[in-house]
Amino acid sequence: MPSRGQHQTTSKECRDMMRRIEAIPGVNGLIIGRSYGGKSLSANARTGSVKIQRTQPGGLKAVTQSSKGLQELFILVEQGQEQAVTLAIDALNQR
Repeated sequence: MPSRGQHQTTSKECRDMMRRIEAIPGVNGLIIGRSYGGKSLSANARTGSVKIQRTQPGGLKAVTQSSKGLQELFILVEQGQEQAVTLAIDALNQR
């Protein structure tokens, strides 16, 4: 399932990371949520970094660091694959 919406605050690095996340086995899709300008994941967060906030029914609630702030994400995950997807996203952040 492709990403939905026209989000101009999403930077090139974030879009690249979203494509990589969608390619992870067990991920059924990704929904782009609200963006918050001027916010940051942490002092040393790179643009495109993703932080998993929590597991919810149907997937994972996350945020990504864009060049202009934070972008909410909801990652649709097959049931029982949440831990494997979280580990794969952590590995992508290390690149």
